[in-house]
This record gives sequence, structure tokens and C-alpha cells, in this order.
Amino acid sequence: MLTTLNTSYTDTRAADLAWALGREPLPALATLDLELLGTKLQLRLLGASHQVLLEEEKGSCSETVACIPGSSTPLPLGVSKRVGDWEYEFAARVEVLTPGQFAGRAQELLALVSDHPHGLAGVFPGSPHAFTALLAQRHEGHVHWRTWHAYPQDGQLVATRTRVGARVPVS
Repeated sequence: MLTTLNTSYTDTRAADLAWALGREPLPALATLDLELLGTKLQLRLLGASHQVLLEEEKGSCSETVACIPGSSTPLPLGVSKRVGDWEYEFAARVEVLTPGQFAGRAQELLALVSDHPHGLAGVFPGSPHAFTALLAQRHEGHVHWRTWHAYPQDGQLVATRTRVGARVPVS
């Protein structure tokens, strides 16, 4: 699903993004509700990037990557945590692209996500390459999602990937 976000472009730099686990739902500009084999997932586009809410019988989990005023947790390169009965894994990277590369990558990602039944993308007014996109799937007992946060003014694309699944017992 592709939408135009009716808000100003809040995130000004990739370096302003912060990561948080377990935050309450924040006001969303667009949402996509999914059910992936018994797991309820809500993909949320915020004025300041994304939030994913996951819920199943074992419990719930939320991930927020956004410009969070007063946050002291910058965007990490990687996180691996136990969250209740789940294993949570998160990774992020920043790609620096030339204007031509950026435009091509933006078009490619927006086409991929907007045409996918488990994808949500929002374009900010003022630039067709200023966007946030999320794509979710379930694979081998885990829920996965990927996100992209575009900063065309700096040629930066922040890509994240998350995997949440049942904890494997240690024998």
C-alpha cells in the first residue's frame, strides 16, 4: 500500500533516528493491519518514521524507530534480546548514495513495497524520494520486517531488519 503522508517531513537526518523497544503506540499517519499465521502485526507510519506492533497468544512487542525527543538510545547497528518467550533481533545500516543512485533505489523500493500485500509505504510532501516503507512476512516460525527511511537531501537511506520468534530451548 502506498500513501502520501499529510504532514511535514519531521526526520531531518538519519543521525536523528532513535530505536526503542516496548513503547506504547504513538499517533500514526497510516497503518496496515496484518495477520500472519496467528500473529497480529500492525505496521505504522509516524510523522517521525515507523512503529511495528506485534501481538500473539504469548504476548506483545513493539518496535519504534523514529526521532524521539529526549531519547538517549541512538539507532544501534544491532540488537539481540529476549522479550518474554521470544527472541528479538534488530539490525540497521545507513547507505550513502549519489543522487542518481538514490533516485533509482527509491523507485525500486517504493515499487516493491507498494505492490506487496504486506507492505506499507508513505511518501512525504515535497520530494518523491522522501519516504518511509515497511514490509513484513512470516518465515520458518519467525515474523520478519524490513524498513527503509529515506533522506534524499543527504543521499542517505536507513535500512533496518527485524526478526521475532519463539525462543529455542537450550538443551
